[in-house]
Amino acid sequence: MTFESAPFDEALRLAVALAIGLLVGAERGWKGRELGEGRRVAGLRTFGLTGLLGGAAGLLAHDLGPLPIGLIFIGLATLLAVAYARTTPLEPDANISITTLVALLLTFVLGTLATHFDMALAAAAAVVATLLLDLKTTLHGWLAKVEERELSALLRLLLISVVVLPFLPNRNFGPWQALNPYALWWMVVLISAISFCGYVAVKLLGQRRGLALTALFSGLTSSTALTLHFSRLARQQPANGTLLAGGILFSCAAMLPRTLVVTLVLHPDLARALLLPFTVMEILILLPALYWWYRANHSHVLDTGRLSNPVELKAALGFGLLLSLVVLVSAAARQLIGDEALLAVALISGIADVDAITVSLSRLSVAQVSLTTALTGIVLAAASNNISKATMAVLIGGKATGWRVAVPLITSAAAGVALLPLWR
Repeated sequence: MTFESAPFDEALRLAVALAIGLLVGAERGWKGRELGEGRRVAGLRTFGLTGLLGGAAGLLAHDLGPLPIGLIFIGLATLLAVAYARTTPLEPDANISITTLVALLLTFVLGTLATHFDMALAAAAAVVATLLLDLKTTLHGWLAKVEERELSALLRLLLISVVVLPFLPNRNFGPWQALNPYALWWMVVLISAISFCGYVAVKLLGQRRGLALTALFSGLTSSTALTLHFSRLARQQPANGTLLAGGILFSCAAMLPRTLVVTLVLHPDLARALLLPFTVMEILILLPALYWWYRANHSHVLDTGRLSNPVELKAALGFGLLLSLVVLVSAAARQLIGDEALLAVALISGIADVDAITVSLSRLSVAQVSLTTALTGIVLAAASNNISKATMAVLIGGKATGWRVAVPLITSAAAGVALLPLWR
């Protein structure tokens, strides 16, 4: 940095520090705009000055070291604590929550960051902090919907990912050296995380957003479970058969993007190859879903049922065992018969679950089997799963609902299989 450019650079950094304070202060000031002068611990000017104070402290640290930053921060924190203690008993209705005090301290730190380290990082952090402050009502609304079992599920997801996963051995064991505990459990974490996202989306959406979106996100957790539940409802409530058929199709439509995400994480080239057949299959399910949805009578509010928590340890262990079994069967089939046997394994395993065979074929396609074999196996598994759910809808939901579901699912399965010769 030249001598001439140094003052300009410092002035720019101070301006960013001031802007950070004004940005956070604008949000805090707007929230407390109905309170009179002197009834707030801090407003727009105080936040602006705090950001500027942090910026000045950061400039001083260039020559005097970090001591000025620490001393000024301690002094500011003490001043805020005294102001809070003196003002709270006098103004019980004032907008002087701990959040505002923490925001002030953060504004000082970000002002320091802007002048002493990285302006862009400080500005980005200020925007995120302001957004969090502004989303108070939304975040509290979400929190009010969370039950104890959802919180426990999140903690279990962290347990299986942060605590268990790093300590598993990352090497192959067992027959044909097919089982890698670390790789298998990482897949359990991935599938559990995707399912949990769908589960949380359903909880947050509820019936307010309509059964269509709820069914769609329910499909990220278990489209088979929702197909079974809606088919039973269709048998009990024939008048709602069209609406329930649309819900089943929306749920089934979520299975293909979910599978695509798994392959994208494990083998991006395979995911790109799957994009065309899966897109065609998805369109052939979504269009009928929308058609039946708009044709249906929406006067009734239907219950989507209580979804099972996808991060229950029992569910995670169950999927881990299923995945291990599919991996072992796939390895045995390859060794005893050849790669072609994987297609039969995919077709059979897809009847009950697509995730396990998708994980197995995606991992194998990295170095052991051809991309064409893996792609064919995954498409066959998805087609098999579609036909399985179509059969379920017809046998349980009755003919009226069943054919509305079966025709799109079977057509989608046939289209996916018909496109496979393009990769041979």
